[in-house]
Amino acid sequence: MELEFKNINEDEFYNMSMLFTMFSDSTRLKILSVLFDGECCVKEIADKLSMTHSAISHQLSTLKKMRLVKSKKRGKSVFYTLSDDHIKSIFHMAYEHVNE
Repeated sequence: MELEFKNINEDEFYNMSMLFTMFSDSTRLKILSVLFDGECCVKEIADKLSMTHSAISHQLSTLKKMRLVKSKKRGKSVFYTLSDDHIKSIFHMAYEHVNE
């Protein structure tokens, strides 16, 4: 489907800019890349990235507000996954672009 930019309204432009803002932070990109392999809890992500739980939790909260990740509570732990495959596609396109 061909996108006609003249048909995009102001709210849609704003929402698109917010999406790009989410991808502008290297910590958020690292968190998303960890979630490519499947669901993880905050502790697992923090351990894989050698970061604090609070730093990871803060970024996950931001990513969740923008609907890039979703969460599911099991017992005392909250597990995070990517919201959909679009996130991987955007990530891969950005990676390919910077490596041309």
